Amino acid sequence: MKGLKNRAGSRTEGQAQHPDTGTSTSTSRVRSRPAVARLRRTGLPYLLLLPALALELLVHLVPMAVGVIMAFKALTQQYLRDWTTAPWAGLGNFRIAVDFDAPVGAALLHSFWVTCCFTVLAVGLAWLFGTAAAVLMQDRFRGRGLLRTAFLIPYALPVYAAVITWSFMFQRDTGLVNHVLHDQLGILGSPPFWLIGDNSFAALVTVSVWRSWPFAFLILTAGLQNIPRELYEAAAMDGAGVWQQIRRITLPSLRPVNQVLVLVLFLWTFNDFNTPYVLFGKSAPEPADLISIHIYQSSFVTWNFGSGAAMSVLLLLFLLVVTVGYLLATARGRKESDG
Repeated sequence: MKGLKNRAGSRTEGQAQHPDTGTSTSTSRVRSRPAVARLRRTGLPYLLLLPALALELLVHLVPMAVGVIMAFKALTQQYLRDWTTAPWAGLGNFRIAVDFDAPVGAALLHSFWVTCCFTVLAVGLAWLFGTAAAVLMQDRFRGRGLLRTAFLIPYALPVYAAVITWSFMFQRDTGLVNHVLHDQLGILGSPPFWLIGDNSFAALVTVSVWRSWPFAFLILTAGLQNIPRELYEAAAMDGAGVWQQIRRITLPSLRPVNQVLVLVLFLWTFNDFNTPYVLFGKSAPEPADLISIHIYQSSFVTWNFGSGAAMSVLLLLFLLVVTVGYLLATARGRKESDG
């Protein structure tokens, strides 16, 4: 009888021990439950984001890959029914695009320089107006909320509605711009053409700045909320004026925000297609021939999709180089300032 008890006790003890480690199975289960719960808690958000991430990759990567393949094909209107049957051109499309002595390359180079000048002016003015408006709107006064809302109207309007309105305003004989500048103020000797000729570049910059500066104002206003008011009060007690406060406090504090803002504005402006297309149509004037419109004309006007795809790939590489260089430069600047 005593032997049976000993065997039963040993059998029970054996069931409570893990066969390899000798640890209790119930204890291991208790320990594994928090790990499983932690995994579910941290992994569930990523699991929920997975469908959206897969869709975004599908929407962006697949067209990009198709565009890169098209850049190496002699794709014209003869192969529109089945573009995969177009013969391979190798690097021929790229050679034509970068041959700046030939008409195609010279036109692309001219469009590139126009786009660079347009981007510098549009981004610089949008940042300047946004910074000035954000600083002025920091002080409390009656009607500040209404004025802030009014500033955001150009950014909230649909691009087509806004640009079409500007196209009517820039009309030579019936437009509001010439009516104010020529008829009422007498600044201009004769009503100029704004949508053709050399003035088209100024009209394009005006519309782009009008549309983009509210975004800069919005971002910088949010950045100014993180600057303690005590810094301005202490600077005022020390005798610092408004310009010294902006130079010594506002701009250095907004440096991280400005670094991201300038990059976003640069990418949006350099790639802007809607504004010149709606403002000028399919064929933009030569002074306002942005590279986005130029690529569109090469693809859908002359029906040379292979050449247009090659230009798009070159534009993508240029933007990648500029973006990586900008990020490296700003990261190095932050390390030097922190050090």
